[in-house]
Amino acid sequence: MDKYDKSPDAIARLTPEQYRVTQEGATERPGSGELLHNTAVGIYVDVVSGEPLFASADKFESGCGWPSFTKPITPAHVNEVRDTSHGMIRTEVRSTHGDSHLGHVFEDGPRDRGGLRYCINSASLRFIPRERMQAEGYGDYLDQVGGAR
Repeated sequence: MDKYDKSPDAIARLTPEQYRVTQEGATERPGSGELLHNTAVGIYVDVVSGEPLFASADKFESGCGWPSFTKPITPAHVNEVRDTSHGMIRTEVRSTHGDSHLGHVFEDGPRDRGGLRYCINSASLRFIPRERMQAEGYGDYLDQVGGAR
């Protein structure tokens, strides 16, 4: 078993909103996510599996109502899947090991940073501040989260 695989215990610890988003593919209301306005330095991990997903250095304010990132911290931890629900064609973003629904990726992000906008539900993420990253096993990512903001 991979250290980032989801477990029944991890699923059982989810709040109803976290379960609805990560396991049922729901979307939290725009502007309602607790991490939307987070400007602290650190890493965002899958709330289910703990796999590292996004760095604070890659977060930006897009005005869309959900946390937005220009790229994943480790591309191999994010799967992109064609989504034809709701009469649209979009690209869904799921965590690789936890298979959690995270959100969607769009091509309207900052051009000078690659042009992508990973639009992610706060309910699918757990934020680990820089000062806790080493203790929680994410020290290898310290150089990617940036300094004080």
